[in-house]
Amino acid sequence: RRWMKSKTKPNGKKPPAEEKKQYLEAEFTKVRVVDFDLKELVLLPREIDLNEWLASNTTTFFNLINLQYSTISEFCTGDTCQAMTACNTIYYWYDERGKKTKCTAPQYVDFVMSLVQKLVTEEENFPTKYGKEFPNSFDSLVKKICRYLFHVLAHLYWAHFKETVALDLQGHLNTLYAHFIVFVREFNLVDPKETCIMDDLSEILCAPVPPTPAPAAPSSPNSAPSPSSHNHVTER
Repeated sequence: RRWMKSKTKPNGKKPPAEEKKQYLEAEFTKVRVVDFDLKELVLLPREIDLNEWLASNTTTFFNLINLQYSTISEFCTGDTCQAMTACNTIYYWYDERGKKTKCTAPQYVDFVMSLVQKLVTEEENFPTKYGKEFPNSFDSLVKKICRYLFHVLAHLYWAHFKETVALDLQGHLNTLYAHFIVFVREFNLVDPKETCIMDDLSEILCAPVPPTPAPAAPSSPNSAPSPSSHNHVTER
């Protein structure tokens, strides 16, 4: 059942990427496409079935992350990205027989997108017809998909943030990343041990946007705390 587990493995020497983490600089983290509270956006509406909500959002995130990756795909090659890296982590691919494969980043992303495309379009996994039941394995499928999509987002920041800025798409990437993280936290879809490598960015981008005061009204002295900073533990 866990035929494609990815291992987090510091490899002794740092991957060839900028050590300063340009994506954490305030001039970039403040750029968003939207300025409303993403927590409100991910909450399960009362009249919607949980599995329907997870299926709809997971499919949307797949399409958006695939689109975001496509904007820099010409810069993500077997030469520039010889391994699927993010921070001090190298992701390996596990095939259907559990065989571990070290592959280039574009190969890894291709494996991810091909697998997810197959899963979300198969009627028995993501049913679209009225009255069709979701499979018992649906929860684990969604978690598997979200884990892989996180790997792609982490690689985009780690290896391709400069190109993203050059294309002026950092606002789109920040908004997509924050929305995704708030969503997977709300429904416990990705293990915090998996996402901890990007905690520094998550805490900045997922903090609620402070309300803009009305012209005549005084600004509120109380700023809301980060939604999960108190219970998000970094483990390696």
